[in-house]
Amino acid sequence: MFSKELFGQRLRAIRKAAKEKQEDLAVVIDVQKSQISEMENGKKTTTVEKVALICEHYGVSADYLLGLKDES
Repeated sequence: MFSKELFGQRLRAIRKAAKEKQEDLAVVIDVQKSQISEMENGKKTTTVEKVALICEHYGVSADYLLGLKDES
């Protein structure tokens, strides 16, 4: 089952593992830094297109990022 909180936790974890700042990811998916913060804090999500960009950028599956699977 999808959870905004788990999505945010996984997004933050993969971003930090890549040693990137929120600003770096914001540039990749063409949003404001504040949107990355809101996603990581479980307050908001994003579009399917931006989820796909995040997955491609970090080399993880959408199922993992969305909390549907535990393996990336």
